[in-house]
Amino acid sequence: MLNFAWEILQLPLYTLWYESPPTEIAFAVVHCTLGDILIASLSFFAALALSNGKTWPLERYWRIALLAVFFGVCYTVFSEWNNTVVTRAWAYSSWMPTLWGVGLSPILQWLLIPMSVFWTLSKRRLGDQT
Repeated sequence: MLNFAWEILQLPLYTLWYESPPTEIAFAVVHCTLGDILIASLSFFAALALSNGKTWPLERYWRIALLAVFFGVCYTVFSEWNNTVVTRAWAYSSWMPTLWGVGLSPILQWLLIPMSVFWTLSKRRLGDQT
């Protein structure tokens, strides 16, 4: 749900918001949210596999969390660059802050949302052990 909300909130940062009909915007939000779920899942399972995380969350909790976030950010940087520069599948509006041509909002999305989820889960995990 956090990614769904983020996708809606960042719409004005893309030209889609100004150039497309509501049905196309709604499709883009759903499509991007499903993509977010796929990115998060693949990033998490890659982190588990590369960290030998068979006992996660009991061991290597933060190593796997940080690696999963790293993978999500790396994929997002590549995807944003590929879709805005190479294939031009979408474009940023003048409101999107960028760093080296890549939008900061999607990068922040892949830093803040996963880290807040991992942090919340770590608090629950520690609470269950006491």
